[in-house]
Amino acid sequence: MTQLLKKNIIDLTFKELKQALAALSEPPFRAAQIHQWLFSHHSTSFQEMTILSLELRKKLAEIFSIQPLQLIDRQECFEEACDNPTEKILLKLPDNEMVESVLIASASRMTACVSSQVGCPLQCPFCATGNMGFRRNLSAGEIAGQVYALDNLVTQKDSSNQITNIVFMGMGEPLLNTDNVIEAIDTLSTKNYSFCLSQKKITISTAGIIPEIKRLARSGMKTKLAVSLHAANQQKRESLMPIAARQYPLRELGKSLAEYTELTGMPVTIVYMLLRGINDSLDDARMLARFARTFLCKINLIDYNSIINIKFKPVYGATREMFQQHLLTSGLHVTVRKSYGTTINAACGQLAANSTLNPQ
Repeated sequence: MTQLLKKNIIDLTFKELKQALAALSEPPFRAAQIHQWLFSHHSTSFQEMTILSLELRKKLAEIFSIQPLQLIDRQECFEEACDNPTEKILLKLPDNEMVESVLIASASRMTACVSSQVGCPLQCPFCATGNMGFRRNLSAGEIAGQVYALDNLVTQKDSSNQITNIVFMGMGEPLLNTDNVIEAIDTLSTKNYSFCLSQKKITISTAGIIPEIKRLARSGMKTKLAVSLHAANQQKRESLMPIAARQYPLRELGKSLAEYTELTGMPVTIVYMLLRGINDSLDDARMLARFARTFLCKINLIDYNSIINIKFKPVYGATREMFQQHLLTSGLHVTVRKSYGTTINAACGQLAANSTLNPQ
């Protein structure tokens, strides 16, 4: 049996791993041991798992392969007032699909921006990922593997540096792959693993998948939630986010976010991309203020990051200041979020996982 015909053990959920070990008449604790070797020691062969018997290692090698993500290419650009660059990496999956991840360095943070899907099914017209279509969901192991790849870049440069935050704001809609996203977060926040980050430092960003928002609210997870809104008018939001907005209307989305904040006690971050002449008027700001006052939240205003062959334009200067000031005088917490990595197509909405890293 060739390696390509074998099941990649990294793609198994922990439940599936336990089932596989039970089929080999092994006790349940073996699954935890193997999981640790895979996701803490980052073993690339079963022979490295010396805590297991030689017989079991041979059995596992006959049935499974270990195929981590492969780093294919990387790009970097330096941002103002930051000693470290923003880096974008292109990773190849075992089935030869590609995914992009980004390491964002700011004055006080080192953020890993990871993907949850190859492509995206939501088809938002301002997003390069949406324009490439949907290929498949990533496994939990593939999601975690992006963080490990970025962490290697950090520690190679300076062993004292570390990733401080993780955001699910890369390719894909995380809440259309919730099971694998949750499992990946559980792995990335497992105590005593070589990489362990508090769930409070992890943000899941969604276009507003209401049933999964409700699921997160009841999950007991400590992650943060960000919602891409981009318009507080139903018709206008449908033009910008045609699939998500039609399936999950604003009125129902607002109710689910109110429920989320009530159950978790945590604010939601509303992400609003300002698009010139489309959603940047005073009326748009008033509608956003009315929507945001119905639940505990803060608002991030973000720039549109240009994409080849896409017609939208960003909003700067007096218009952006007017929009922000109206929200502030309405009693809302508002920040204008800086975009990192625009020159290497690594900013929000620019990821597309080309075989070469998106040349201009």
